[in-house]
Parts: sequence; structure tokens; C-alpha cells
Amino acid sequence: MKILFISLGCDKNLVDSEVMLGELSEKGYSFTDDETEADAVVINTCCFINDAKEESINTILEMSELKKSGQVRALIVTGCLAQRYQDEIQKEIPEVDAIVGTTAILTITETLERVLKGEPENHMEALDKAPVGGRKRVMTTGGYYAYLKIAEGCDKHCTYCIIPKVRGNYRSIPMEDLIKEAKSLVLGGVKELILVAQETTLYGRDLYGEKCLPKLLRELSKIEELEWIRLLYCYPEEITEELIQVMKEEKKICHYLDIPVQSGSDAVLKRMGRKTDAGQIKDMIGKLRKEIPDICIRTTLIAGFPGETEENHEETMDFVNEVSFDRLGVFTYSAEEDTPAAEMPDQIPEEIKERRRDEIMELQQEIAFDAAGEMTGRCIRAIIEGKVADEDAYVARTYKDAPGVDGYLFISTDRQLMSGDFVDVVITGSNEYDLIGEISAS
Repeated sequence: MKILFISLGCDKNLVDSEVMLGELSEKGYSFTDDETEADAVVINTCCFINDAKEESINTILEMSELKKSGQVRALIVTGCLAQRYQDEIQKEIPEVDAIVGTTAILTITETLERVLKGEPENHMEALDKAPVGGRKRVMTTGGYYAYLKIAEGCDKHCTYCIIPKVRGNYRSIPMEDLIKEAKSLVLGGVKELILVAQETTLYGRDLYGEKCLPKLLRELSKIEELEWIRLLYCYPEEITEELIQVMKEEKKICHYLDIPVQSGSDAVLKRMGRKTDAGQIKDMIGKLRKEIPDICIRTTLIAGFPGETEENHEETMDFVNEVSFDRLGVFTYSAEEDTPAAEMPDQIPEEIKERRRDEIMELQQEIAFDAAGEMTGRCIRAIIEGKVADEDAYVARTYKDAPGVDGYLFISTDRQLMSGDFVDVVITGSNEYDLIGEISAS
């Protein structure tokens, strides 16, 4: 029995997919990337923004054709889109046999087996259910890095975001489960753990009465074969002095923080329901750079939020120019139904959103290209991602680069290296966002 498993959306969703793959593999199911070989299809969907929603719907429609033709016996939809639009999916796409909600992923095997028996049953469980941790996972990232999801849901209720309605309130995974899972991943060859949640900085407050991310980081740092620990999704108002000190003291923690700030305009930040203003964000980033001079700070922004004026946009441009983020991505605002922002007046036309996004990215390009050029001559540690086909060269990442979202380092060498190897590299040049280097002789 072969399953085609399609995972869409964010890295948190990918962890759910790997858990479901683990559950299915434990029951003897095998997997294929070839739809012509599949007996069943599972699609783990996303609905965070319109583009993600469209990708999920189009994928379901495409796979429903396999069900119509009789090529596959079962079609199951899971994830955020399934949680949010259960009734609509089954009404509009009757080829979908069953739906599994975001908190019911451990029922995936039972769901599949019921479908195969002709007794399909949806599994939707309470959004406040304790999150899944410490389970066996089938790795999909290549084996040398893995995402460790430390919490589920979110309490922030930003006015543009649907996550609390499809993932529930913030619920931390017990620390003992995370340590168990991390050790299992490292035993399987993982060298880099990337901590993710809707917000990592709040970890533990619901379980232990205080923010315990620093303690978790110290415990993870004790795992011998683990080389790097990377932090994503740290809200600026929740970054503590203790967290900064742990990052300074624990050598395995990459000097890298993803801090989603969304805008550089106080008026826009207030309408977004964010808890910080531009001045507070700048103060926090200044403090981080003072305490950890080589820190790499990544952020994301939203262009064209409802009511954003040209003056607000210019404030964000000035903010980006002043802060000089090391890494930055921009999304155009996506109006999500059932969110306060979707009902706000002064919605911005798409062409204006896109222009503002492009202007921010053009400014960021200048900042990033200059920063890449300034790396020339530095010696830096890097993890090998893979070999360049037909060349004596490898693709790698530095501590400044999270997989899939940041740049790469291209290394010329005739040495035989493996994905997951760590090497010291002298930077010899740059090409836009990417670096070029050679293996250090020392």
C-alpha cells in the first residue's frame, strides 16, 4: 500500500506532516512521490494567505482527478484549510473521502483504514487539545537538519491573522517530550535543530508559569552530537535578557534571530494589533546587536495593510533603511475572512500593495548586497547542503542562513564532502544574496 503524501505551507505544518508519516510508517505503509504508483493521497494543507489557500485548493482538485479515475482508493485532506473549511471542501469536492483537523493528526492511520474499508469518518478535535510532541517522525528535510515544533497555536490575535481560529490558543509542548524528540532526531543524523512555533519566545509560560525558552535551549545544548540550534519567530516584546544571555553563552546556538515585525509605521502597527511600536523594535534590535555583535536578524513585513498611507509606507522604508536588517522578506497584505483587518475600511488596491512590496525589496537588496560584499575575507563555519552537479563545488549555509528562506554559500573544492558536514570557509566574493568561498587551509 503506497501513499502519496503532499505537505504544503509552513515549517510548522511540515512537522505535522512528518509526524503523520511516522504514524503511517509504524503501521507498515510505504510512500511514493509518483502519483501513478499511489494507492492513496494525503494532502496537508495551508490557508494562511490567499496564495497558500489557492495552492491547497488547486492541489486537492488535481488529486481529486486521480480519485475520479479510480487510480487512487483514498483521498484525505488535513491541515489548516481542512480545519477551516471542512464543510465547504466536502460539499464542493466530494472525491475527498475524509478530513483530519489540525489537532487530530494522530488519527491519520485510523482515518485511512476506515476509508479503505468504505467507512470514512472525519476526525476534528478540540483546538485546545494538548499538542503533539515526542513522536516518531519520517524526515523530509534531507536528514541533517530538522524543525522542532515547541508549541502550537497563538494568543496574540493580530488583526490580520487567522491562526488562532485554525490552530487554537498557545499551548507549549512539555520540555521532556521536546528533549526526547530532539535526541531521537540527532540520533538519526540531524546536526541542526530549528526551533519553530507561531511564537517561540513565549515557550513554557502556559505550562510552567514563566517563559522557559532559555532553559529549553540550555537543555538542548547538552545533546552531544548536535552542532547548531536556530531560533525562528521571536516576537520583539517577548525577547528577554535571559534569552540574550543564553544565546551569548551557549556555543551551539546560532547568532540568528527571526523577529517578525510586520511594519515600520506606528499607525499601521497599532491597526495590526501588534504589541510594539517602531521605536521599541529599534531599541530591541540595537540591544541585540550591542550584546551579540555578529547576530544576524531576519524579519518579515506586510505591504499594503488596510489604511496604510503613502506616508506610512515611507515610514516603513525609513525604518528598513535605518535598521538594515540582515535578512528581510515582504508579503503583500492578504485579506482573510473572519479577521478584523478584512473588515477594515480603506483596503489597498493590489497594484499599490505590489508596488510598495517591490520598493521595500529593492531597498533591502541594496542593504543585503552591500552586506554580502563586506563578508569577503572572513572565515566562517558552514554546513554542506549538497553538491553542484558536474562541478567541483558544493552548496552550503552559514549560521546567517536558515534553509529555504535565506541565501547560500557556494564553495569550490575537490574534496569529497557529504550533506551535513561542517567546514570552515574563507569568503572570496559574493553574487547578490549568495556568498562564494573556499575551504580554509587552517
